[in-house]
Amino acid sequence: MAYIKLNPTNKAITCNIEDRIEKTRKNPEFLLFLSLSSSLTLRNMGSEISKLVERRKAIQTEERTLSDLQKFGEEYPGSDYHPSDRKNWMSELNPEKVEIKKIVWPGTHDSATNKIGIPCITRPFAQCQTLSIYKQLVMGTRVIDIRVQQNRKVCHGILLTYSIDVVIKDVKKFLSETQSEIIILEIRTEFGHEDPPEFHKYLQDQLGDYLVPQDENVFDKTITEVLPKRVICIWKPRKPVVQNQAGNLLWSEGYLRDNWINTDLPSTKFESNMKYLSEQQPVISRKYLYRVENTVTPVPDNPILCVKPVTKRIHRFARLFINQCFSNGYADRLQIFSTDFIDKDFVDACVGLTRARIQGAA
Repeated sequence: MAYIKLNPTNKAITCNIEDRIEKTRKNPEFLLFLSLSSSLTLRNMGSEISKLVERRKAIQTEERTLSDLQKFGEEYPGSDYHPSDRKNWMSELNPEKVEIKKIVWPGTHDSATNKIGIPCITRPFAQCQTLSIYKQLVMGTRVIDIRVQQNRKVCHGILLTYSIDVVIKDVKKFLSETQSEIIILEIRTEFGHEDPPEFHKYLQDQLGDYLVPQDENVFDKTITEVLPKRVICIWKPRKPVVQNQAGNLLWSEGYLRDNWINTDLPSTKFESNMKYLSEQQPVISRKYLYRVENTVTPVPDNPILCVKPVTKRIHRFARLFINQCFSNGYADRLQIFSTDFIDKDFVDACVGLTRARIQGAA
């Protein structure tokens, strides 16, 4: 016979388990409790399954909305242009004529996540790019989004990857191989982390010769007038620092703005992007950079938490967004256009519109 000794009040109480189980099984209150528990468990399971089904229907409906809109075409001025050399696409457009404010900058979201986390285990939950920073730049990317933590490691949330040194090395390599390509390098301390000590000095020491000093007049200049400086570096620490004076080598966070919403619904993000873009000034009169991110994000109430299958819901609608900017009269506001898992077509979409602007066709 099995026994167990309990001591809830510092007194030894010995009970016969089998006797207790038998008495409990005959207790009508316990039977009622068991019945209710089973009912509630099934009801909760049914409720959760119902929510997932409804969520999946909502996603399919939103994808269908954009797909139906896509059937009417996604052409716009410059949409048929494809640069012969994406690595040097700014040079191809004639730097003497390309004004900084007229560029449609192809950018990447969470740019340095190609090796984040553990492969096949945690990486799918945080990886937003598969290419290195260098390869992104060679493909035509010109806006890089980097998140760091206190020890200067690049991160996305709680997951870590290589040191910021790797990013800087890739940037320098690309700059050494090109002559007229301008890069916007945004670096911020990731949410929930502390600022790296003396990080502004580190950036200045590493990129000093390339850094374009903070100056609102830069937006009115051509690429040729900005050269030989080639990196607009925007540093966004968690703790505010005094760096808003003209002439600073690092630009303050107010010079790159966006309106991020956390959703995995493609049409919802598409419409939100359009709404916030419509509220901006045209690029010809704006003294800051504004970013639109053609991405959607995994959310906790959905069973799919890996980045790639979620963000692909909106990825293919990048050209449609530019098309709709023209249809709605907001094309003159589009400036930085970013994506997850950048590809050549996304770059071409931005470069084509840039070319059309330079030629006066958009």
